[in-house]
Amino acid sequence: MCTYCGCESIEVIGRFMAEHTEIVNAAGVLRRAVESGDRRAVEQASDGVADLLHPHTRAEEVGLFSVMRRQEEFTDHIDSLCAEHTSLDEQLAAVRSGRHDRLDEFIHDLRHHIDREDNGLFPASAIALDGPDWAEVDEITPPAP
Repeated sequence: MCTYCGCESIEVIGRFMAEHTEIVNAAGVLRRAVESGDRRAVEQASDGVADLLHPHTRAEEVGLFSVMRRQEEFTDHIDSLCAEHTSLDEQLAAVRSGRHDRLDEFIHDLRHHIDREDNGLFPASAIALDGPDWAEVDEITPPAP
């Protein structure tokens, strides 16, 4: 989590960063379930990650990403983050379906993705967006689950 620029003090960014922590913690539960070899525990833990991940990525894409996408210099970066959201969903579904060999890839990619947001896009948004932009982000971002 970024702690150097203060972007977490922006309400929606602070929310997304807190959700990142919850998702990483849920991924740890998933790792322990996979290590236990209990298929039902893996399914439940996978569902727990998905229940946090899906509303989170939707909120990012509908809110912050849609406003930032208007600035050409962020379009490619946001497109790549959205593609990572899709890839993470696919990896998680594979783990849930029994492809436990994909767990390390999922967790690695999840952490890398979060780092790109927490230490890249979020601080950039604090600089690039102004008051009316943030008001719009707040208005269009779906509420936390």
